[in-house]
Amino acid sequence: MQRMLGYMRKAIQEFDLIQDGDTIGVGVSGGKDSVVLLTGLCMLRRFIGIDYQVVAITLDPQFGGVPGDYSEIQALCGRLGVEYILERTDIGPIVFDVRKEPNPCSLCARLRRGALHDAAKAAGCNKVALGHHYDDAVETFVMNLFNEGRIGCFSPKSYLSRKDLTMIRPMVFAPEKEVRRAAVRAQLPVVKSVCPADGNTSREKTKAFLAQREREDHGFTYRLFGAMRRAGIDGWGYPDKEDVG
Repeated sequence: MQRMLGYMRKAIQEFDLIQDGDTIGVGVSGGKDSVVLLTGLCMLRRFIGIDYQVVAITLDPQFGGVPGDYSEIQALCGRLGVEYILERTDIGPIVFDVRKEPNPCSLCARLRRGALHDAAKAAGCNKVALGHHYDDAVETFVMNLFNEGRIGCFSPKSYLSRKDLTMIRPMVFAPEKEVRRAAVRAQLPVVKSVCPADGNTSREKTKAFLAQREREDHGFTYRLFGAMRRAGIDGWGYPDKEDVG
């Protein structure tokens, strides 16, 4: 986890993600990204010099109308000493059974986001942390460019005025392979996704495209990420752009 903590600390400091007195609701789906994020934020509290609290929040979509088993996540939270909130929702049945969405990811993401914000506010949180990493950022940039014809990405930090919540993404400097390695080495529990669309999404296709380009042209994704930062789109700029050569 040491390398992951370094990536997270850099993002927290560079983008000013966490301040004294924050109560951070961590969205924990049970996947590797979210459990590494939760564990990392809990470990960082010991030495980063910022006084903040962490609450773990899981939204169970109940795909197929069946409740998910998050007992291992609850046990992890017990070991970490953090409050664990499990909200059972009807997001899965609404998206796949009622609406029968041909492209379900967008609606599912919107419903999950809204439910997470509500749960975080109810738990007294002023911030919500999501487990997006470096590869997610580059993939989102490429998807927006080629699928929607626009230049943009999610932000490392964004304020939601209607909810009075700040969204933060402390793992944006961490490559996915490092997240995966941290989860394995720390023997963190991972809940396998049972989403019917898992593995057959626009993001998976973009991931495959970028992997192919990286094999053909090493450093391709790194240069894309650098372009995002130099352009300063959506809050990705360097802290002092004048110092960037």
